[in-house]
Amino acid sequence: MTKKDNYHMDPETFRTQAYAAIDWIVDYMKNIEDYPVLSSVKPGDIRKQLPDAAPEKGEEFEAMLKDVNDIVMPGITHWQSPNFFAYFPGNSSGPAILGEILSASLSVQGMLWATSPACTEVETQVMDWLVGMLGLPKKFRSDTDGGGVIQHSASDATLCALLAAREKFSDGKVNKAGGRGNLVAYTSAQAHSSIEKGCMIAGIGTDNLRLIEVDDLFRMRPEVLDAQIQKDIEAGLTPFFVCTCVGTTSTLALDQVAEMAKVTRKHGLWLHVDAAMAGPAAICPEYRFINEGVEDADSYTFNPHKWLFTNFDCNAFFVADRAALINALSILPEYLKNEATNAGAVFDYRDWHIPLGRRFRALKLWFVIRHYGIEGLQHHIRKHVSMAQQFKRWVQDSEVFELVVDNPLNLICFRHSNGDEASEKILQAVNDSGEAYLTHTKLDGRYTLRLAVGQTHTEMEHVEKVWRLLNDEANRI
Repeated sequence: MTKKDNYHMDPETFRTQAYAAIDWIVDYMKNIEDYPVLSSVKPGDIRKQLPDAAPEKGEEFEAMLKDVNDIVMPGITHWQSPNFFAYFPGNSSGPAILGEILSASLSVQGMLWATSPACTEVETQVMDWLVGMLGLPKKFRSDTDGGGVIQHSASDATLCALLAAREKFSDGKVNKAGGRGNLVAYTSAQAHSSIEKGCMIAGIGTDNLRLIEVDDLFRMRPEVLDAQIQKDIEAGLTPFFVCTCVGTTSTLALDQVAEMAKVTRKHGLWLHVDAAMAGPAAICPEYRFINEGVEDADSYTFNPHKWLFTNFDCNAFFVADRAALINALSILPEYLKNEATNAGAVFDYRDWHIPLGRRFRALKLWFVIRHYGIEGLQHHIRKHVSMAQQFKRWVQDSEVFELVVDNPLNLICFRHSNGDEASEKILQAVNDSGEAYLTHTKLDGRYTLRLAVGQTHTEMEHVEKVWRLLNDEANRI
């Protein structure tokens, strides 16, 4: 029998340390409210506690876990805290963590169907489930010309949509010969910065991205979009891509997708729908109004890792014509050829996104959907919206705070009636307290506070608490 080397962690040692790690995770979940939500370390504080060089000899797991407590934890901003109301939800859950653990232990490379058939087929089925769960058009299912794939983030999904549209409108010439600078893309002035970055990476160029004016609800104006497209056509340019937002970053503004679709149909452009945060709301039938017009979209994306209890990274990206996506991204060297691929009988998801390699991300999403069921997911989405809407009513009834934009979902934008300086002081004081964490934006040039409700364990008591903190600070001004 070959002697085993003594550098690997043997199975029984792993079992013991895995139990210790799970105990740590459970204790963290139970005691998360004991931590300040926002980390207060200064730049370099963490790194100066780490050795200058890697250890020559291996260390015990207990020492690593101790350093997690002593060094890492002070530098963590606790996105899973029920008092986290900043940016957007980045929620996780027990079933998602368990799915991630199993995925890490399998550590499969799912670039091809042949390299791990279950990795591909579970993902395909889960993506088809999402189509039904959100009431999306059937053209996004895998048994049509379309289909869905898990990406890292909405930024990746938007880039892939741009590339697919670019190749479709250039007859595949840009991939071969490079761009000529005549393709033009359009999005809302309130859209996420990833669209601009996508245009940089895809070779469209930021000069060829038009940021379209918004209305008083911060929605892209379809008539302005139409006029700009016509102007570019008359200038000899080639409009090709429109990204409309079902939930902008600053305000969760809901573009009128049906109106945008009329414009894109008129001019024959690719319509991409970015529903990164708001998308999960459509699991509840009463919120499916957010997807009116999506039946005319060429691609659609949302993030289960924002508001569907599935830890980062996990983005859902759908296309109505998967051939357009695959034609833009597929390269098949000899070393990847295999019988199943050659027969065209399977999906090779490496052709559906930028990297060749891919993890078994579908496992954690599969676990989440099976644990909660549609009923459980609807319950929590409704609860989060209800809590946010109660906060909105408090703002509307307040004598010191004012509502900036009326949103029907889970993000509330408001400010102090005394203006920017007062709003900024209040935000800073609440965040410095460590008891809650909010962020801000600027709307029409004015400093605006944002409260996003969507963390897994946020309850009404936490929303009431942050409202008290805000008012206490307002009373000190």
